[in-house]
Amino acid sequence: FVHVDVMDNHFVPNLTFGPQMVQRIVDVSPIPLDVHLMISHVNRWAPGYAEMGCASVTFHVEASDDPIALARQIRSIGARVGLAIKPGTPVEPYLELLPEFDQFLVMTVEPGFGGQKFMESVMPKLQVLRAEARRIGSDVWLQVDGGVTLDTIVIAAENGADTFVAGSSVYNGTNPEHAIAGLRSAVAHHH
Repeated sequence: FVHVDVMDNHFVPNLTFGPQMVQRIVDVSPIPLDVHLMISHVNRWAPGYAEMGCASVTFHVEASDDPIALARQIRSIGARVGLAIKPGTPVEPYLELLPEFDQFLVMTVEPGFGGQKFMESVMPKLQVLRAEARRIGSDVWLQVDGGVTLDTIVIAAENGADTFVAGSSVYNGTNPEHAIAGLRSAVAHHH
């Protein structure tokens, strides 16, 4: 997947782009889009991203007053649906929501800006989520986003993550393909 961060300068203190730009990316990308909505008013905006052809739509639990209804709406359109939590948000109140989601994104930085340091302090959340997923027989993807490097990807995998969002570690170098191969290799050697 190509992970696309949509920010509204309200839910997070940064502004990226909105539906029109994402639609253009969907139209030209041979790779399916995994859109991460770091926006307020997700009930209004999220279904449209599924309708335009994003393969996966993730929204923040902190921005939704009815995550189950929104998840079901997105799934009914035909997209995968993800739930994201910020580093400071406890995961326990949301464990019962796991069956409603295809992926659960644990932010390993404060959302809003790239290039931040990976927060190992959120690893217990991954452990709790992985244990609950096993307990209920869920094949939910556990995704981490923020500060993913050759070192931290292994830490995240050891704590239950199986899906990884890498930005700066891929695009700040000279060879993105080489960087992606290195990250995949690091995870493969872990398993």
